[in-house]
Amino acid sequence: MKISTRSEAGLWTLRSDQPTILAAFANTSTYGGGMKIAPQAKADDGQLDVCVIAGMDPFKLACMFPSVYFGRHLRIREVEYFQSECTRVEVEAPLDIYADGEYVCPTPVEITVQRGLLKVLAP
Repeated sequence: MKISTRSEAGLWTLRSDQPTILAAFANTSTYGGGMKIAPQAKADDGQLDVCVIAGMDPFKLACMFPSVYFGRHLRIREVEYFQSECTRVEVEAPLDIYADGEYVCPTPVEITVQRGLLKVLAP
């Protein structure tokens, strides 16, 4: 999987090019019932938080899974984490992209976030 980020000048920079088990693009810190897949994410910062889990031994993957609930997976060597306003994903054979459990489209895909687009009222 190739994951690239776009700079303010519109140029693409390759951030990850490796066999990938999971790539999560988030604008909030948790999903799936409390898993802190992107513990540094903030809904209002205009950035996507990208968490990439590279190929790893299946036993190690099973052992590291509980650490996601506490956001400690970022300490693991095979986990890469970065932020970007716009990200492009390319793979050798098309993969389906899902957002919040719903099918969106096949790859290749560009994922962006727009700061201030959604107004949220909170106490």
